[in-house]
This record gives sequence, structure tokens and C-alpha cells, in this order.
Amino acid sequence: MVRKSGTAAWRRWGAGMGAVMLTGSLIAGCSHPDKPAGSDSKPIAQGNGTKQEAGVTLHQGESAPENGKKAQAAEIHEQPSTVYYEVFVRSFYDSNGDGIGDLRGLTEKLDYLNDGNPDTHDDLGVGGIWLMPVNPSPSYHGYDITDYRNINPDYGTLEDMKKLVEEAHKRGIKVIMDLVVNHTSVKHPWFIQAAQDKNSKYRDWYVWAEDQGVAPSGTSAAGSGNPWFERGGAHYLGTFWEGMPDLNYDNPEVRKEIEDVGQFWLKLGVDGFRVDGAKHIYENLQSDRSPATTAKNEAWWQEFRGSMNAVNKDAYMVGEVWEKSAAAIAPYLNDAFNSAFDFNLAENIISAVKQEKDNNLGFTLERTNQFYMDKSGNKFVDAVFLTNHDQDRVMSQLGNDVNHAKMAAALLLTLPGNPFIYYGEEIGMQGVKPDEHIREPFAWSGSGKDKGQTTWEKAAVSGTNQADANVETQTGQKGSLLSTYRMLIGWRNELPALRDGDLKSVDTQNSAIVSFVRRSAQQSVLVLHNLSGQSQEVKLDSADTASFASMIRSSSGTASIHENIVMVPAYSTVVLQ
Repeated sequence: MVRKSGTAAWRRWGAGMGAVMLTGSLIAGCSHPDKPAGSDSKPIAQGNGTKQEAGVTLHQGESAPENGKKAQAAEIHEQPSTVYYEVFVRSFYDSNGDGIGDLRGLTEKLDYLNDGNPDTHDDLGVGGIWLMPVNPSPSYHGYDITDYRNINPDYGTLEDMKKLVEEAHKRGIKVIMDLVVNHTSVKHPWFIQAAQDKNSKYRDWYVWAEDQGVAPSGTSAAGSGNPWFERGGAHYLGTFWEGMPDLNYDNPEVRKEIEDVGQFWLKLGVDGFRVDGAKHIYENLQSDRSPATTAKNEAWWQEFRGSMNAVNKDAYMVGEVWEKSAAAIAPYLNDAFNSAFDFNLAENIISAVKQEKDNNLGFTLERTNQFYMDKSGNKFVDAVFLTNHDQDRVMSQLGNDVNHAKMAAALLLTLPGNPFIYYGEEIGMQGVKPDEHIREPFAWSGSGKDKGQTTWEKAAVSGTNQADANVETQTGQKGSLLSTYRMLIGWRNELPALRDGDLKSVDTQNSAIVSFVRRSAQQSVLVLHNLSGQSQEVKLDSADTASFASMIRSSSGTASIHENIVMVPAYSTVVLQ
């Protein structure tokens, strides 16, 4: 799908910005690869994007006094953050021996994610989990739902869900769940009645070409091909796939029902939602791609947000708005979502570590974040990630290069916003499409035969390196990828600037180094990432770097600082204060 280029406001950043903007290109926008081709730290950080320390100021390169008094200089816009872990329940841990992961199994393994004790170091230390769909569905992936107020029997019961949330909260872990409301399953009772009876109250809950007097033609905005499908002599709209009929949000009864669904889960104790296909509520056809359609989407999600505020004003909402243009994403951050997934940044991170070269990552991100802050009234929190359930796994994209995987993790976990880790990334699981192969069973041990191992799908891709890419093996390895993730999340949980700070780009005049300053009300730190296989010297002699004199974290035991020169070993990260 062709992406829009930047608006005039976006272009005002100047010609230099245009050289690094990743806009106007073709990507598989917001499509569900679940569908057939052609359709589509502990302790937990107290922040969910609803509170900002706008106006906090620090001198460049200076830490605030311990009492938090504000210095005078550049304005800081904090992004209070939590590290989230994306879980495909079916693949994670099996509690009853049927080969399918379930909610009780996930509850059993919460201590792997965060045991709630900040003095231990054998857990990841994440502060949140995102559950891929857990509602009843006829498909393995769950993105075609048949009951919005229940749990897939493969995964357990509503009581199991309540217990998971309760146990997660005991450990300081937030729980957000996939909210899939652009469409239902064709097997949902609403659609069955709508298709069978034109006089049914549910007929107008879906979009029928003949009922609306439009031709059943056009090209899907979420994939390729005609999104109209025949049923009972009429044609319904299925933007993603014929098994997923679109709901009609012009019908106020539909909007009210979906708001009630959201409130149902918040009342049960869920902490928020990852919103699936957020821009396709009204953007169904390629011809729908317009500012007017975006405005309708924005208005709906603002309405939904307001309804959720009535139950939990701090509920976290992160939208899947698969766009490359920041101007196209920004409207969703205006009193609707706290965050939108940063697909551009994910590409940028992977590209940088593969090439072992800075690609203006900090420069681009600083300006993008400022743009989003302006549009959101300084309430924006980024949602940063490497890959998710719709993309080839990062380890496969990196050619199974562990050094590159470590540097991708280091970049991810030192950037502003809420980092999202896709299950298995921390142990280097591989996976390439089709989708089942990027959602394979999580590897708890090298044998793949231990208690709780899921077996619903053969580990066809990830199994090629399972002897090394598993929790048991890497837990006992100093310097393993899993140990690196635990260390980096630990840094983030311990250092206020890494957890909650904003970002100021820094140019070290070294193309192998990605560098930036992270600034919070309590602290400022300089982060240096050496993406290359050779040691690099960085001279701290600029206005942005000269005041940083103390190395407080290093991923390598041989990093050093002498006077104003930092030696950053190959494939390593240092943090200075």
C-alpha cells in the first residue's frame, strides 16, 4: 500500500530531515498475515502514558539533584514506561498436557517474566504482558472472534483469566489484551443472523453492498483484491479476509456494543488494550484513504477512549496503525491512544545493526517524538519493538547473528517509550512466514520434551537452533542473549533516565556509534552503542557530551573511560552520567 508523504508541518523540519524520513514507501499495511494470501524492574514502572512531567528542565548533559529540583534549560517531556512482553498463549506453556498453551500455564510461568522481587536476577523483569487474542475463535490465531465476553476453551475460562490478572498484578505486571473489533468471525452469532435474515437487527451491524446501494467492487485497503464477498445473494465487506466480516461503525448500536465490551474487560481487571487494525474502522477500500476517513477513525477511537475512562482513566491503549507517515499516525494520539506501534523505528533498528552503522536513528526519533508530543498535548508514549506476530522474527532477519541480536536488543531497551518484546526474541528463536512458523512453540529446553512444552505446531523453523535458543541453556550462560535481555531490562528498571526519560540526539562523528542522551527529571545519561565488530573511541568534547564523566553501566567488562575519551568495545553499550 502506498504511504502518504509528510504534511507541510512535517516538512518544516527541513531538508536535512527529508533525507532520513522513511515515508511514502510500500509495505504490507496493517494486514493480518493470519489470513490467506491476497487478503489480507522490577519494580514496575508507574506510568502508562497518561501522566507527563511537562516543563521539567535540565542543563544539557547534567543530572538533576537527587531531590529532583528543576534546573533551567531545555524542556523535557518524560515518557513513563514499562517493558511489555507479547505472548501467544497457544505457544507459551501447557498446564494440562494437551499440547496447547493456556492461561493457567502462563500463570505458572509468570515468575519467568517477573517474580515480583527486585533482588532476584533470574527473571526478565518485564512490567507488562500483551495477550494475543484469547477470545473464542474458530482459528488457531484468534483474530476472528465469535464471543467478545468469553475465553477460548483451548485457553481456559473466565476464572482462569481473572486468576492470571490477579497473579500478574501481585508481581507488578500489567495485563493488556488484543482488542479485535474491526471485524468478527463469519461464525459469530451476529453475522450468522445478519446473513440469514435481512430483517434481523444484526443486518445493519455489518456492511452489505446491496443494502447500501454501492457496487461490490474496489481494492482492500488492508491487502490486495476485492474485499466484497457473497453470502445469501448479497455481498458483505471483509477488508482483511472473507472469514472476517467488517462491523458497521456508522451504526450507533455497534459502537455502544464495542464500548461495553471494552468496559467488560477493564472491570474484570485488564489494564488496557492493544488495538488491532485501528485505522481500518472506516478505511476499508483504497479509495477510502483520505483525511476525512482518518478523521472518522480518530473520532471513533476518541469516543471509545472516553468510554474506557469511565471505568479506568489510566487504562493503556496502544494502536496498530501500520503506517510510515508520522502525519498519518499522529491523529490517533489525540485523546485516543496513548501509543502507536513504531513500525518505522523497528525497521530502522534492524537496518542499523545489520549494516553496523548509525542511520540517523537518534536524529530521526527525536524529531518524530517531538512531533507526536505536539499532536498529543505532551501525553504521547512511544511503543517501540523489533518484530511482532505479523513479521519474520528478528533473529531470522539478522541471519542468526547473536552479536547483531544483542545490539538490536540494546537499542530497543535504551529508547524512550514502552518497549515490546515478542515472545522468544529474548532467546533468539527464529521464524519466517507462513505465520504459523513465526508463532511456533516457545522453547523452554533444548529437548523440547519437558513438562509444559507446547506441541500444537512443530518447531519447523525455530527448532533448527533450539539446542541453543532455549531458556534452560541460556539461563546458565553468562553473556547469552537471554542474559543480555535480563541485564538491559534491569538497567532500564534501575535508571530513571532510561525508564522514563525523553531523548536528545547526539553526533559523535563516528558512523559506528549510535548515541543519544536520555533525560528525566531525576537524571540524564549519555548512551553509546558500538554497532561494529571493532572497538571504537569516542571523545566527549562537544557541548552535548563534555559533562558526562562517569561510566555507570557497560555491557562489556573491557569498556573504559580515561579523561574525556571512552573506549567502547565491539558490539557493546555503555551508559555515562
